[in-house]
Amino acid sequence: RLGRRPIYVDLDVGQGNISIPGSVGALLVERPASIEEGFSQNSPLVYHYGHKTPGHNLVLYNQLVSRLADVVRERMTANKKAETSGVVINTCGWVRGEGYNQIKHIAQAFEVDVIVVLDQERIYNDLVRDMPKFVKVVWQPKSGGVVSRSIDQRTELRDQRVKQYFYGPSGNLFPHSFDVPFAAVKDKIFKIGAPELPDSCLPLGMKVSDNKTKLVVVSPNARDLLNHVLAVSFTSVTEDVIITNVAGFIVVTAVNVEEKKLTVLSPQPPPLPDTLLLLSDIQFVDSAV
Repeated sequence: RLGRRPIYVDLDVGQGNISIPGSVGALLVERPASIEEGFSQNSPLVYHYGHKTPGHNLVLYNQLVSRLADVVRERMTANKKAETSGVVINTCGWVRGEGYNQIKHIAQAFEVDVIVVLDQERIYNDLVRDMPKFVKVVWQPKSGGVVSRSIDQRTELRDQRVKQYFYGPSGNLFPHSFDVPFAAVKDKIFKIGAPELPDSCLPLGMKVSDNKTKLVVVSPNARDLLNHVLAVSFTSVTEDVIITNVAGFIVVTAVNVEEKKLTVLSPQPPPLPDTLLLLSDIQFVDSAV
């Protein structure tokens, strides 16, 4: 109503509102959100994370938070209206142990000056103690009748979120299903993070944290790819793929080893862009296929 255009940043990789689960993102809010469809999804900035909880790969998550904070800062410098309107950040519900440390990292990366804590009085007191004096920490009780979502509810909402990405909030979109030869994606599908090894098994000079952001090539096979979400990166350079935002997402709906081809569900018609694909732990079984 005041004509401001804040940037909305969503760091909730499990129950986010900007893109599908397993990603973090930001968008410029130019009009109030629709009750049914949420904020306008006009050119959101989205980065691939690949898991439904930050704790699965803390090193990668913190790296993405820092990267997103830098890019948002650059965008605000270029857009004076956004700069004066500020940034609103939604974090995950994980607030204990390493989850609390991540909240502090997010506050530092984005240089926040106000933190609103919903219901958690202990977290409020800890933040008042740990945050710099210029950061205002506000405690807000949750509304009457509000209950925490169960694990089953959260799982169902994640599936709905992926389905909405392809089919629209009211089933008004029609995604494309097409085949992709193994040869077209050979050495182009990667998973971020290698299996953990003890320090004694690591190469000289390498730390355990380096393994968390190591790229591992995934060969086309049903065990690794069937029903999994793949992020389509904007880059074809492996050195840049983690810090490069994604163009969109596809789902592998079938793997035909005999004919050496994948069947994918995609918002765009074929062919796939000649860029890298990032494998996600997020799965989606398309009932329409």
